[in-house]
Amino acid sequence: MNNVVTVTDVIDAFKQQGFYFVCKTDDGWFKLQGQLLPPNADKGYLCEIQMDPEFFDLPRIRLLDIPPELPKTLPHLGANGDLCYLAKGTIVLDIFDPLGQSLACLQRAAEVFGQILQGEMIEDLAEEFFAYWNGWLCFSDMQNDELGRQNCIVAEAANGKPFLFITDNEDRTTIKLSSLGFQITDKTLLTYRVKTAAQPRPLANQWPPVTVADMLAWQSTLDPRCRHNIHERIKEGERTNAKGVLIIIESPLMTYGFVVFYDRQEPVKKDRLKERRDPSYRLKVTPISVVRIDDRYLAQRNMPKSKTLAGKHLAIVGCGTIGGYLSDMLVKAGAGTCGGKLTLVDFDILLPQNIGRHRLGFSDLISNKAEAMAKELKRLAPGAEIRALPVDVRLAQLGKLDLLIDATGEEALGHWLCGYYQLPLPMLSVWIEGPGTGVRALLRANESGACFRCLWHSNRKGELRSTLSPLPTILAGHGCEGLYVPFPASVSVQAASLGAEMTIDWVNGINSPALRTRLIDRTQQPATPDCDPQQDRECPICCQ
Repeated sequence: MNNVVTVTDVIDAFKQQGFYFVCKTDDGWFKLQGQLLPPNADKGYLCEIQMDPEFFDLPRIRLLDIPPELPKTLPHLGANGDLCYLAKGTIVLDIFDPLGQSLACLQRAAEVFGQILQGEMIEDLAEEFFAYWNGWLCFSDMQNDELGRQNCIVAEAANGKPFLFITDNEDRTTIKLSSLGFQITDKTLLTYRVKTAAQPRPLANQWPPVTVADMLAWQSTLDPRCRHNIHERIKEGERTNAKGVLIIIESPLMTYGFVVFYDRQEPVKKDRLKERRDPSYRLKVTPISVVRIDDRYLAQRNMPKSKTLAGKHLAIVGCGTIGGYLSDMLVKAGAGTCGGKLTLVDFDILLPQNIGRHRLGFSDLISNKAEAMAKELKRLAPGAEIRALPVDVRLAQLGKLDLLIDATGEEALGHWLCGYYQLPLPMLSVWIEGPGTGVRALLRANESGACFRCLWHSNRKGELRSTLSPLPTILAGHGCEGLYVPFPASVSVQAASLGAEMTIDWVNGINSPALRTRLIDRTQQPATPDCDPQQDRECPICCQ
């Protein structure tokens, strides 16, 4: 596709729509100006269009002629006239039809602006509120719902830039800051946390709030009770020696906040009656953008309608080719957070021959796998409680558990675990079939369900097998080094993914199907669909 010719064609097509080429922008986009004509409107409105010469990104459209009678705050229209007519990522532009796609964007922009002029889409202001509330960054590491006074840490990045952190556990947050390389200062800020049931939306005719009076007037339109709480906190802070106060507002839509710095100078003459009654009304407010970094949020964000592993006590036996990747996935799902704990058990060390398909790398050579994996996970999730037991699991004291996971892939050890750790403790076994032919997992969660040993008895009778044909036997080795089963790291990741899937299902009360198989070798045919196998009468564990 010749870009020069394509751009020229698009410019010519827009000329027919009343737009003319102005210039190129600093980033190489081409700029046009013309009249944006909403449907059924009797006149157009001067606007500017900037287009990507490669036609990968949506055209930028900005209104240069905003009717003065319109409210100051409008849905999908920024203060500088930028028009949000399509959410990025909701469509994919056809780069082979740049002309048709560009004209379609222009038409969509005209339709959206027409709805704005008609006073429609006002409800969208609530959904867009984050775009109207920009300010200093404040990170929230709050894992409880307590309101009132909170701890605030002022830390500096390596470049000296200050950041605010509010927390309900200074030790946990300090660990996170250390992992970021931030330096904690001796500064702090009086901080209060309030809650509202109202979704925030910007005021149409007065935005943004500049003073405390503006802020309180805005909150009155949303939630009068919250407005009262905010005012009381501001006055409470004013009675102290604090230089300022940070108010954090928890709403159903998002967390946001603002800072008020107190004027400790000689009081100035107050003209308005309300300022004579309460000098805090005239104080300036500074918006604060709150970004959550609490462990519950980091896990929950990707699973908004599911329970996470937060608060659960889990143990993974085996930190090898499956357990390494699986432990990583479980921590990202909340394992070890919010009072929970993740225990890693493995007495083995990482050798060079392990690296090709292990979650750990060269820098962890000759290290104990459980300890090295715990160190890596704490780097990724500083707030998680992760314990490493570099011992044989038969000698380990695992403590109270909610779920035991066998990721060793060793059949005999799997049988021992089933016999030693019996119900009511649920147990998940995850393993790789043959030389990477497939991956399987079995959850034992109830009295009638099969355990890992039951499956061994069934397989001997030709039942519950993974493939119709016998599993191939492929062994490799180098003399005295010993034999191993060769398969790539992608197989390990798929086994870990299946284990993570079943663990998330378990915490959400989904224990069926208890036996799941994912074939990787496409030359094989599956023998057993996912199912709920029952105890085998020959199993010495279940039928003793």
